[in-house]
Amino acid sequence: MLSASWILQAPLLAQAPPAQPVPFIFDTDIGNDCDDVLAMGVIHALQTRGECELLAVTITKDHELAAAFTDAVNTFYGRGDIPIGVCRSGVTSEPGSFNVLAAQQDDGDDRYPHDLRSGQDAPDAVALLRQTLASQADGSVVIAQVGFSTNLANLLKSQPDNYSPLSGVELVQRKVRLLSLMAGAFEKIPGKDGQRDDHKEYNIVKDIPAAQWLAAEWPTPTVWSGYEIGLNLTYPHESILQDYNYVDHHPLSEAYTLYNPPPHNRPTWDLTSVLQAIRPDRNYFDLSPPGRVSVADDGLTTFQNDADGRDRYLILREAQKGRASEALVQLSSQPPANFPEGDSQ
Repeated sequence: MLSASWILQAPLLAQAPPAQPVPFIFDTDIGNDCDDVLAMGVIHALQTRGECELLAVTITKDHELAAAFTDAVNTFYGRGDIPIGVCRSGVTSEPGSFNVLAAQQDDGDDRYPHDLRSGQDAPDAVALLRQTLASQADGSVVIAQVGFSTNLANLLKSQPDNYSPLSGVELVQRKVRLLSLMAGAFEKIPGKDGQRDDHKEYNIVKDIPAAQWLAAEWPTPTVWSGYEIGLNLTYPHESILQDYNYVDHHPLSEAYTLYNPPPHNRPTWDLTSVLQAIRPDRNYFDLSPPGRVSVADDGLTTFQNDADGRDRYLILREAQKGRASEALVQLSSQPPANFPEGDSQ
């Protein structure tokens, strides 16, 4: 249990601008929605700008092409050496509408070159998380979880190993500065009939036991981007049609189109957690007062105010939408650092 005095300092720790790139881990269910892919574009743009360093990607979608496609995206941005870890949970085991791009070939060559051909060849996510955290400075790492809580819950349950003599909870408490999640809902959501009702959010309900464990046991400051945030901040389809044409094939725009083609504007759920995690001091969003999030057996998330609480959730004001949307568009569509020279041509 965190001390009250430490928790009270948490907002200051989370808001302090980094003196050097933020050591960053991305935990994703890539393949279930195209916002994960756009979020990767944001991460790579921010790394090119010197604002973060993507240490590892861990995946909670249990299909072999999820890791392969992730490697293809990283390679497109000139960072094909970023390690990728996978879980073997059986959750969402279908390939997805765009992870198949990892196997797409044109005239016998990969459309998107990559080395990792299958998640079967990738390390276990928890082992990779422990190895990565153990190598970093104390209190430095920021994690964005934009899929299920499977990997991080299992990390908390992990025992000492050759990477660290610490338990999972101890390792997280020592190394992680902030956890930014796209999960839950903290407003009632309008249904097809226009009535606002409680919403049981997808990332929670696909692995409720893991979400409950994480909500109960995670030991560091946590910011939740609820379903309502991305729903009210959509990615303009005009950007998909216009901003990625500097190459013949772009993994972000192709993934978006395969998932649901323009003129549909996709909610920016996962992008918001990444943006807040790496740029917490830009006022793209407001933060709730401190409190505590809990997850019910049916997947419903609730927030209880608590001055000593670990958790906050994002609030999107009408006046913030323009800036936040423009930032996400500009970062997602920023060309790779190696363009026009390199593999991205």
